Amino acid sequence: IFLHREFQVQVWAVDMMVSSSENLERVRDAGMADNIFPLQADARHLPFAAEFFDAIISIDSFFYYGTDDLYLSSILRYLKPNGVLAIAGAGLTREIQTLPAHLKQWWTSDLWCLHSAEWWRKHWQRTDLVDVVTADTLEEGWRFWLNWHHTIAPGNAIEIEALNADAGEFLGYVRAIAVKREGLIIEEPPASIPYQYTKMPLLRNV
Repeated sequence: IFLHREFQVQVWAVDMMVSSSENLERVRDAGMADNIFPLQADARHLPFAAEFFDAIISIDSFFYYGTDDLYLSSILRYLKPNGVLAIAGAGLTREIQTLPAHLKQWWTSDLWCLHSAEWWRKHWQRTDLVDVVTADTLEEGWRFWLNWHHTIAPGNAIEIEALNADAGEFLGYVRAIAVKREGLIIEEPPASIPYQYTKMPLLRNV
């Protein structure tokens, strides 16, 4: 809704956790049903044609799946040449080598998906699939993270305590923006491998 309201773009809004019917109610209430199309889908299995989008934007979700070395080429299939890939979300101000004591109560094994802006820059740039335009950290971003919790999830005391204790030392809000290079040929992954079964003995005679 924000993207269409602010920039008058057509939006295909994908969310894995929220029902597309529920999101459509929000879109209709905003009077934008002709320009925003909600879908419930997994970011690893998107139902779009190749080079469908001028831009792909991910807010507060890319770190769940985008750390996979194979994912960048997968998502770029849906982006036109010179199209923009942009992400923003929770992250680190710098990479954690040894987990600090003030984060241990909150930190779980899945949180190692959080990374710094510089990590995202290197992760993307090394593929030669994109040119990274921007990778940086929002100043005082941890405060926005904290304010979100106070507003939406005030009962999440452990995370609130971790954010207050860290005060931006490691936890923050990062963004990365890249442009897909021209001339890339990214093949569609096979849905299945064709194979003609031929009955054979289980063991060879030797």
